[in-house]
Amino acid sequence: MAFWCGLCGFEIRYDRPEDGFAYIALGGSHVMLEQEVAGENWIAGSLESPYGRGINFQIEVPDIDVVLSSLTAAGITLFREPRTTSYRVGAGDVDVREFITFDPDGYLLRFQSLAKHQTAQ
Repeated sequence: MAFWCGLCGFEIRYDRPEDGFAYIALGGSHVMLEQEVAGENWIAGSLESPYGRGINFQIEVPDIDVVLSSLTAAGITLFREPRTTSYRVGAGDVDVREFITFDPDGYLLRFQSLAKHQTAQ
């Protein structure tokens, strides 16, 4: 919670502390977090850190610079430095500013915001 809410700016929509569960949101991005509790989780196999091998989560936020500043001030290492990338979406392109970091469990998080200049869609 210190990482997601304290550093990244998410807010708790609701939680069940007794179950180690929280539903959090930032802008239009919503995440469910659950702590590992023996016999109580949806765990399909053994867990080994880092948990996030082979997956990254795209998280759209209103302004990545706010998240980036907070993470940088806390000494969080980035996996990929901020850059503007163009992605084909439907018949057009969308330009986003993005960076990638790890959450405390090793999941890759790709924070992105729409770039100031968009190409036609």
